[in-house]
Amino acid sequence: MNPFHNTICLLTGAASGIGRGLSEELARRGARVVVADLDEAGAERVSAGIGERAVARRVDVADAAAVEALVQEVVASHGRLDYIFNNAGFAVHGDSLDSTVEQWRRIVDVNLMGVVHGSLSAYRVMAAQGHGHIVNTASLAGLIGSASFSSYAMTKAGVVMLSKMLRHEGADAGVRVTAVCPGFIKTGIYENATYNRVDQRAAFAQIPFPLMDLDVAVDKILRGVARNKELVVFPFYARLLWWLARFAPWLTVPVHRKTIRDLRKIRQG
Repeated sequence: MNPFHNTICLLTGAASGIGRGLSEELARRGARVVVADLDEAGAERVSAGIGERAVARRVDVADAAAVEALVQEVVASHGRLDYIFNNAGFAVHGDSLDSTVEQWRRIVDVNLMGVVHGSLSAYRVMAAQGHGHIVNTASLAGLIGSASFSSYAMTKAGVVMLSKMLRHEGADAGVRVTAVCPGFIKTGIYENATYNRVDQRAAFAQIPFPLMDLDVAVDKILRGVARNKELVVFPFYARLLWWLARFAPWLTVPVHRKTIRDLRKIRQG
């Protein structure tokens, strides 16, 4: 059974990475997809590659009114919204000593408030129509933290809790909510991250696990969504670290300490 066939799906952050991969795979499974991104040209390229089952739209998820307008446009065009994938986000890598308040504010506006905007706009529509599924891209960092991605981890932890509570709130209205918490995936997030006094290539070399192929990650996400899982955590090492963080948190302390110490070895200036 294919739960995505003939569904209407809106995806943010869909010009690249997981958003692009999900858009393409959902269309292959028979969905109609709205490819939304701040990068309008990138969204257009993804949509053109998919074909008639896709349309591209520009949206800044940090703008609540723009997100609401896009959701309403989708409903007006198709009569409903079956899935929203709130995927837009970025990362800031480095020691918090080198970060700025403006960086923290921007990452909250995009990674957290962007998900809030998409979730609430879709929730109102889905509750009224009696069905729908909100899928929010969080991260393993939102479950266990990451000492070199503190602002990113903070926002993703917020996404996890938002998703959990909205799942309870929406259950009686027929609205499902899932948070996706992957480990290291081959996406553009590392290339597009902000690096504070750290060389990108040196930082990339410190990633402790191999990067999962995007198509494998997309399949795992859609499998979890189809099963209406509360949290989709993968791959195996991510589930193991999540387990340790819940049941033996003291064992994760050396991991975080080593992460920041290794980072400071390559810190510039």
